Amino acid sequence: MRAIWKGAVSFGLVSISVKLYSATEEKDIRFHQVHRADGGRIKYQRVCSICSEQVTFDEIAKGFDVGGGEIVVLTDADFKNLPLTSSRAIEVLEFVPSEQIDPILYNKAYYLEPDGAAGVKPYLLLRDSLTRVDRVAVVKVALRQREALATIRVTDGVLVLNTMLWPDEVRKPDFEFLDGDVTLRPQELKMAESLLDSMAGEFNPEEFTDTYREALQQVIDVKIGKQDTVVQPTTEEPIAPTIDLMAALRASVERARAARKDGEPASVTPITKKATATAAKTATKAEPAKKAAAKKTAAKAEPAKKAAAKKAEPAKKTTAKKAAKKAA
Repeated sequence: MRAIWKGAVSFGLVSISVKLYSATEEKDIRFHQVHRADGGRIKYQRVCSICSEQVTFDEIAKGFDVGGGEIVVLTDADFKNLPLTSSRAIEVLEFVPSEQIDPILYNKAYYLEPDGAAGVKPYLLLRDSLTRVDRVAVVKVALRQREALATIRVTDGVLVLNTMLWPDEVRKPDFEFLDGDVTLRPQELKMAESLLDSMAGEFNPEEFTDTYREALQQVIDVKIGKQDTVVQPTTEEPIAPTIDLMAALRASVERARAARKDGEPASVTPITKKATATAAKTATKAEPAKKAAAKKTAAKAEPAKKAAAKKAEPAKKTTAKKAAKKAA
């Protein structure tokens, strides 16, 4: 790994020289836009929308749209006087219990490594102290000319800096169902808890893979001659509409328990109002069609029935005359 930043973590009179490394990396398969006919890369030119002239990088500034078609232009000189924390300092503000920080605030993770032999001992001192008191350090840091709130915690024996979103960057959930008046029965809650218990486990991230990326890589390997065939990914089973909530929960619990015995992951049928409404609507639509079909069949059978009766009448009379003659 290559260090992307060097600085110092300071708390009280203690200062720790550290290097910063990105703790994560994207594994998405990236594509370039190309001309389909010959594979040539597509290039884009920076053209001014007013004068239609091509613009070089040194002619580009930052602009803020104030509305009404008005743009405020900011240059490098405007940014120099901003009150930005030193780009080489990580200032510890306080130490807080980890459970007090909502995970929704976490943004990006970085590993911290002691920079030089002199930084190892204070680094280990901070690491072990955080572990013993079970707290995380809340810090401020400036990365890429932008001040960020962050935390320092311990993971696998290494200090990890997690940049965070500012509180006003997190949206408040505003949904209609939160104001609705829906009552959950104790039996439903108990059955749902049983389902959760039957599907409980220990999280191991190594058990999960990106099947889409693997399938896409197979397609690419076929194109470049590394593979002869492509194994198509399995499709999901259609979700059956569920009407009875308790029956669905009970069936899900039994399925989860059976799957756990067989050592296979359990699949649960989601319960949705939409599915219930669809099933009821389908049943309602089907009833008139059923009655209409029955009437149509009866109407068709009536003429044939009358014709058969007329045909049988002369035969009955002839049989009766024969029987009378024989009796005489």
